[in-house]
Amino acid sequence: MLKRAVIITGNLVQDHEFIYPYYRLLEENFKVDVCINEGQKVKGILGTDIPSNKDQVIKKINEINTSDYDLLILPGGVKAMEKVRQNIKIIDFISKFHSEEKIIGCICSGAQLLISAKVVKDNKISGYYSMKDDLINAGAIYEDLPAVIDDNIVTTAHYKDLGPWMKAVIGEYYKINS
Repeated sequence: MLKRAVIITGNLVQDHEFIYPYYRLLEENFKVDVCINEGQKVKGILGTDIPSNKDQVIKKINEINTSDYDLLILPGGVKAMEKVRQNIKIIDFISKFHSEEKIIGCICSGAQLLISAKVVKDNKISGYYSMKDDLINAGAIYEDLPAVIDDNIVTTAHYKDLGPWMKAVIGEYYKINS
């Protein structure tokens, strides 16, 4: 079975939060697409070319459909997410992906996208510490653990927990798709 994932991000993404999931999914034999808000290669907040794989095709939001993927990754980077969350097509994609009960892995300030997509209410959600009040005000039950799993959403607050978070994301994918 072909495993298909998409990472949605934008300029000034937190480099670690894009690079680690990207290569971890490739290691797990996923076909990984990258959808960048700007529709072209961007820079991470630390200066890394995103995507770092020079052969990676970059897709725009109007070039992807939820039916094409089984897994969605939302990396953080507060400056990136402030702009990405303004793209209503991306927010609609996340909302639809969630309604189809497919796995969403979200880290750090990527939680802003979950709030905008209105998928956090009554769910246990982690996100960057400064977003705790925003998540609670949006109806989430805030938790600060290396990996917070609630239905199809797997979150963490910080890139210090990339390993346990991605282990949980991939584990939840296999629970649903085996």
